[in-house]
Amino acid sequence: MFRSELCMIGLLCALRFAWASSCPPGCECSEAALTVKCVSKDLREIPTGIPGYTRNLFITGNHISHIGPESFQGLDNVTNLSLSNNRISEVKSHAFSSMRSLRSLDLSNNQLALIHPEAFAVQGSMLRELNLSRALYNHSSVIDLATSLCRSRLGDLLVLDLSSNGLVYLPPGIFSHLVSLQRLQLANNSIVVILNGTFAGLDHLQELDLTHNALRTLRDEALQELEHLRTVRLHLAENPFTCICDIEPFAEWLNTSRALVVDVESLACVFPIELQNTSLLMVGELELGCHRAGETDNLALQTSYVFLGIVLGFVGLMFLFVLYLNRRGIKKRIYDMRDACREVWEGYHYRYEIDSDPRLSQISTTADV
Repeated sequence: MFRSELCMIGLLCALRFAWASSCPPGCECSEAALTVKCVSKDLREIPTGIPGYTRNLFITGNHISHIGPESFQGLDNVTNLSLSNNRISEVKSHAFSSMRSLRSLDLSNNQLALIHPEAFAVQGSMLRELNLSRALYNHSSVIDLATSLCRSRLGDLLVLDLSSNGLVYLPPGIFSHLVSLQRLQLANNSIVVILNGTFAGLDHLQELDLTHNALRTLRDEALQELEHLRTVRLHLAENPFTCICDIEPFAEWLNTSRALVVDVESLACVFPIELQNTSLLMVGELELGCHRAGETDNLALQTSYVFLGIVLGFVGLMFLFVLYLNRRGIKKRIYDMRDACREVWEGYHYRYEIDSDPRLSQISTTADV
């Protein structure tokens, strides 16, 4: 009996050791480094049989079209997961929910066209870093991304990389649920404007990279957004800043907020050509020849009033001129109207005299008899 129990324990230990030390076909496993690598093996799905000791899992350079909750069952100990360059187009809801120790997720260089609402939800909200650089199929995927960031409970996320995705704009409130975010990478996109509410909720943001975008200036609503990020280090280099009149508020803000902008000394005009390479810190009224916005509006309003007065005066003069040319005809018509009124008045007066004289009334009655 004792021997059979020992044999059973030995068998279980052997099976456990075999399971723990097994390695999926085409992958490289290192128990010492707690790492499994499945790199460029033309895999069509997440391989099964990944050892339970795995902490670092690299599945890259394959042809995996979609991932879901069934893809990572039993990988409770994985803390770093890299799925870059796999041509992934769909991430289903709760795809990583079973990975309760996951802290870093890399989905860069994929083709995400369909991101389900709770795609990045991780049990216990352990996720700290999310890399989506070059991950979106096109800029329209940002709507699905915004919904997923809102509903995946990423309140403890510290780093988010959305660089090189061709983003044209960011929906207001897209980051509002990332209350612990400290670093946001938005470089190498095509962002043309920052809307009101874009960075709402990012009270702990420490670094914001907006380099290599399509920003021509930062308008008042964008400046108000940045004012709320009091501890941020802002990167703005390599944007096509256009130095015309509406850039003056941004230039003034730069001069008063140099501590926030890391690369403020390198910011320069790109257009117009005559101001190319001129530092934004030097842009002012002397170079642009602009009036203040209020003065410009008042001047335009005054000009409109003057023009309206000239037009009305001209119309009045034309009316008087027409009256002068037709003065004889007008005078004759007035006399004719006066004579006609006089004849009508005399007729009414004669009839009144007949009706009021009793003698004339008696004569009229006798005549009728």
